[in-house]
Amino acid sequence: MIGAHTDSPTLRVKPVSSKQAEGFIQVGVETYGGGLWHTWFDRDLSIAGRAMVKTDKGKYIQKLVRINRPILRIPSLAIHLDRQETFTFNKETQLFPIAGLVAAELNRTRDTGKPATPESSTTCDPSSEDSFSPLKAPAERHHPYIVELIANEAGVPSGSVVDFEMVLYDTQEACIGGLNEELIFSARLDNLGMSYCSIHGLINSLSSPSALENERSIRLVSLFDHEEIGSNTAQGADSNFLPAVIRRLSIIGSDSDDQTVYEQALAKSFLVSADMAHSVNPNYASKYEPDHKPEMNKGTVIKVNANARYATNSPGIVLFQEVARRGHVPLQLFVVRNDSSCGSTIGPMLAAALGARTLDLGNAQLSMHSIRETGGVYDVDYGTKLFESFFEHFSELENMIIVD
Repeated sequence: MIGAHTDSPTLRVKPVSSKQAEGFIQVGVETYGGGLWHTWFDRDLSIAGRAMVKTDKGKYIQKLVRINRPILRIPSLAIHLDRQETFTFNKETQLFPIAGLVAAELNRTRDTGKPATPESSTTCDPSSEDSFSPLKAPAERHHPYIVELIANEAGVPSGSVVDFEMVLYDTQEACIGGLNEELIFSARLDNLGMSYCSIHGLINSLSSPSALENERSIRLVSLFDHEEIGSNTAQGADSNFLPAVIRRLSIIGSDSDDQTVYEQALAKSFLVSADMAHSVNPNYASKYEPDHKPEMNKGTVIKVNANARYATNSPGIVLFQEVARRGHVPLQLFVVRNDSSCGSTIGPMLAAALGARTLDLGNAQLSMHSIRETGGVYDVDYGTKLFESFFEHFSELENMIIVD
């Protein structure tokens, strides 16, 4: 099995986001995860997410939405007005993006004939089931034009949008960089990078028509949400989702009277927790343990921590050395300094929940949790080949590593 997460630190639009200050239209946002929030200033931002809309038949369905143009920006303060040596700010009062000018919106609504501020829907007669609304309408809680943009993307009238969950994103696309085009400059490498490698590794392991002829194991990838906020949600790794799936899979082809097939399946399983790792930063080299400084494009990084912030142990390292040997993929090792804090992954919590053998690894990157991160081009290929080899050879290698 390979487990990874798909979420990244971001800013989420608040349930009541409509704000105005000093002639500017602003949008209220809340922080999600532990982002490097100073990197969000002066970027060309937009929104994407899920809108709940009401159909003509009275049903409520979800629509995925992305506003594909810059509509928001968090402006920094000119150095002439505050010559602070370190950039500090209040996340509640100084991290709100601007969405435009009040005057421009008034001119737009005047030209289109649409009201800038819709009439309240909460003043209707509560005895009328059709007209009464327990909450204010989205166009009252948010700027009407933002609701209109969301509705346009969803392909429905503005009045059909009942609620939405929108997050901010940087509209600058990912690109290949570096003098020799060896680097990736992108948002959300943590952890879409390892999600991509795991899915493609699984697909590539099945490229041969005979790939599963002698396979005794089930090849599985599970991608979770909410890792950046602790995973303790229905979609997170700390839920019963993966155990429930494995329990249902474990009874396939088994004796229905055997009550321990689930436990037997877990005892024979191996979980890879795939989450991006830290590359050495040449400007902050002293922050790294001297003998454990991973480099980009030098292979996937196995993460080790004596306090179980990572789930790696020696039998797992031995297994993945053999997996990497068969896939011709270089590996690296990472340990934090004793005087440094250490992040964690979904690995330890899944290892505890499942009791399955687990190893933490990931490709090296710079600027983790920044709005714009940096990774290695060749590491994508290394990670994909490593996971392909893992799926292809685990059943063979599993019996070769004996632990009393």
